[in-house]
Amino acid sequence: MIHHTADVQTTKVGTNTSIWQFCVILKEAVIGDYCNINCHVFIENDVMIGDNVTIKSGVYIWDGIRIEDNVFIGPNVTFVNDRTPRSKVYPDSFLNTTIKRGASIGAAATILGGLEIGEYAMVGAGSVITKDVPARALFVGNPGRQTAWLNVDGSKMISEKNFFIDNLGKKWCVVDEKLVEA
Repeated sequence: MIHHTADVQTTKVGTNTSIWQFCVILKEAVIGDYCNINCHVFIENDVMIGDNVTIKSGVYIWDGIRIEDNVFIGPNVTFVNDRTPRSKVYPDSFLNTTIKRGASIGAAATILGGLEIGEYAMVGAGSVITKDVPARALFVGNPGRQTAWLNVDGSKMISEKNFFIDNLGKKWCVVDEKLVEA
């Protein structure tokens, strides 16, 4: 479903994807199946969006952004793809940012360019992310800092001595700032 007020120039839109009012999607963008692109979203050319992605209102997806399957992007999230922007000066290529499978980004968060948001990670509303977010980490604040490890459903793991216990009873530990199964 593409709303009649949307300007969708790409032909690479998956099945059962909804694109709502006043969206602009440029001709080289790739959008997967079962996505929900809310009103007032702008998507540039060098963008790849996986399946079952939700992008809420007021989000601009710039060149170099890769969004994997089952990702949630909250309203008014800001992506940056150029660390030294100047008017009418364009780099040969823009920074690549990847939002991995199952991640969620809260409303009005800012994601600097060239970063990776790990699988099932969550960025809190209003946070400013200046470094990579590990898989299953919860990052909040400005600058964003880690406050918890998460289950796949987004709930917090239980901390027990030097381990974290997920909602399936599996033990995890942190090695080199990454969560690994114990």
